[in-house]
Amino acid sequence: QVQVVESGGGSVPAGASLRLSCAASGTIFSVDNMGWYRQAPGKQRDLVAQVFSDGSTNYVDSVKGRFTISRDNAKNTAYLQMDSLKPEDTAVYYCRVVVQLRARDFHLYDYWGQGTQVTVSS
Repeated sequence: QVQVVESGGGSVPAGASLRLSCAASGTIFSVDNMGWYRQAPGKQRDLVAQVFSDGSTNYVDSVKGRFTISRDNAKNTAYLQMDSLKPEDTAVYYCRVVVQLRARDFHLYDYWGQGTQVTVSS
């Protein structure tokens, strides 16, 4: 099966930076897209940033200009560079990987990591 592992979270003061990593492993034919989501206590899990196979990206408005998502296709890894962090960025950040598992199975499957905690103090 596909495994997804996030790392890089931590506790930092407002204005600091963090870089999150998301590594997907297992039998993967191709990666359609990888995305970062976050969930604060008492709130739903929301999309933060997403990178597609053609390199295009998508960001929630609240992080535009501060966060940058990137990918390393050879390593099936995505990164989220977070700059100018704010207390409202505090959440558990989850990586979602959408993949094609087999050459002749064109269904897409999604897998989630366990999450990594990001805490930003004021």
